[in-house]
Amino acid sequence: MATLRLILGDQLSESIASLRDLDAAEDTVLMVEVDAEATYVKHHKKKIAYLFSAMRHFAAELEARQIKVRYTRVDDADNAGSLEAEIARALEAERYDRLVVVEPGEHRLKKTMEGWEHRLGLKTEIRRDDRFICTLERFDAWADGRKRLTMEYFYRELRKETGILMDGKEPAGGQWNFDPENRQRLPNDVAIPQRLRIEPDSVTREVLDTVAERYAGHFGDLDDFWFAVTADDAEAQLDWFIEKALCNFGDYQDAMREGEAFLFHSVLSLYMNAGLLDPLKVCKTAEAAYQDGKAPINAVEGFIRQILGWREYVRGIYWRFMPEYRKRNFLEAKRALPDFYWTGETKMACLRDAVLTTKKHAYAHHIQRLMITGNFALIAGLDPDAVNEWYMVVYADAYEWVEAPNTHGMALFADGGVMATKPYAASGSYINKMSDHCKGCSYAVSKKNGPKACPFNYLYWNFLIENEERLRGNHRLAMIYKTLERMDDEKKVAIRADSQRFLKELGI
Repeated sequence: MATLRLILGDQLSESIASLRDLDAAEDTVLMVEVDAEATYVKHHKKKIAYLFSAMRHFAAELEARQIKVRYTRVDDADNAGSLEAEIARALEAERYDRLVVVEPGEHRLKKTMEGWEHRLGLKTEIRRDDRFICTLERFDAWADGRKRLTMEYFYRELRKETGILMDGKEPAGGQWNFDPENRQRLPNDVAIPQRLRIEPDSVTREVLDTVAERYAGHFGDLDDFWFAVTADDAEAQLDWFIEKALCNFGDYQDAMREGEAFLFHSVLSLYMNAGLLDPLKVCKTAEAAYQDGKAPINAVEGFIRQILGWREYVRGIYWRFMPEYRKRNFLEAKRALPDFYWTGETKMACLRDAVLTTKKHAYAHHIQRLMITGNFALIAGLDPDAVNEWYMVVYADAYEWVEAPNTHGMALFADGGVMATKPYAASGSYINKMSDHCKGCSYAVSKKNGPKACPFNYLYWNFLIENEERLRGNHRLAMIYKTLERMDDEKKVAIRADSQRFLKELGI
C-alpha cells in the first residue's frame, strides 16, 4: 500500500510517528515550503530561513537513507502555495492509498487537516505527536476537577513520573523549586561565554538569498545567521550550553544586560520546537551535569522546569482551551500596538534593547519577553490579538501552542487567571533591579511622575486604577490595592494625566 507521508517544518525528527512504519520501496515523504505557512503571519525573516534550511537538510538526510522524498521549494515555478494544494499536486503526479501526517501544533492547521480526507478524496491518518513528555490525555486527567491549574504541581507530578531530579521519592537537593535563588542581578565582572556559532553552509546560504528576496517586507534581520539547522548541530549547541553556560544559568536567568542577547540562556527552544532536539533527552543531559558535579542544583532545576514544567504545561493549556482561549480578553484591553514594537525607536532603553535584540536574532530570553515587552503590553492595555500576532511574528521558536498561553495567559492575563494567579505587572523598579538599562535611559527610574519619569512607573499604577473592578478581588493584589487606597487624590490624578499624555504621544 503506497503511502504519502507529509512532514511539516516543525516535525524534523527521525522518530516522528508518521515515519515509523515507512516502506522505502512504496512510500513517499512529502515536504513543502509554501507561502501560506510563511505568511499567515509575516514571520521573522530569520525564522523562515531557519525552517526552510532545516527542512532541506532533513530531506537530504532522508534521501541518504534511500527514502523517496518529494520536496517543493518555495520558489519552484509550479509551487501551489499551500499545504493542501501541494498534497493535491502530489496526488496528481502519483497514486497513493493513504495520507499519513502527525498532528500539527496549531489549532487552525488541525482543523484544516481534519477536512483533508473529504476534500482530497484520500484516506487520511492524523497521528498523535508523541515527541512530548506528557500526553494531552495525561494533562487533561491531571487538570480535570481542579479549581486552579497550577504549573508547579503539574511539574512535580512529571518529576515523579519520569524520575528526573529525584532521589527516590524526594526531590534532588531537598526541594522541588529553587526559583528564589535564581533572581540575581548580573555583576559587571561576570563574563558572558562566547556563543557557539554554526557557519551557514551552501544550502543555508541559498535559503538566505531566497528569503531576502521573497520576504523582504517581513520583520527582522537576516545577517549574522548562526542557528543550527541539523540534529547534529543542534546536539552541539546542547553540549555547548551544558559545558559553558548551564553552571551560571540559574543565578542569572532573570538578569538583563544592555546589548547582550543571550547571557547564559540555552537558546535550545527553537531546536526542540522544530524537532531537532528531543526534550526528554535535553532534560536528562542537564540532570547528568548535576549528577556529575558540573552544574549546581538551582541552575539545573531551573532549566529543567522550563522544559518538563512550562513547555509541557503550556501545550496542555493550549489544547485544553482552544479555540475559545484566544478569544478571551478579561481586562478588555484594546489599545493599538505602538510602532516601536517593530522599529525599536523609543526612548525607553529596556524596550529599545529588547525589540532590537528580537529584530536582530528572532530571539529574546524569557524575562525580556515577559517583563519588558509583555509587561509594557499589559500595563499599557494593548489589544491581545495584536500582541499575540507580534509574538508569533518575531520569534524563531514561536508556534501557537507555546506562544498563545505564554502571551495570552502569562504576559497579558487575558485569560482571566487560567495560568497566572495574578497579572505579571511591574514598575520600573523591577527593571532597574534586574538590568543595567535604567542607567542609560532617557527617563529616570527614580521619578514617579512628569515627562522625565519612567513610563513603567505611572503606567503600572494606571493599570491598577483602570482595572480596579476586575482585579481588586485578587488576593495576591490585596496589599497593592491597600497602597493605592492610601494614595491621595492629587497623586492619582497625576498618574492618570501622565499615562494619558504618554499613550497619546504613542498614538494609541
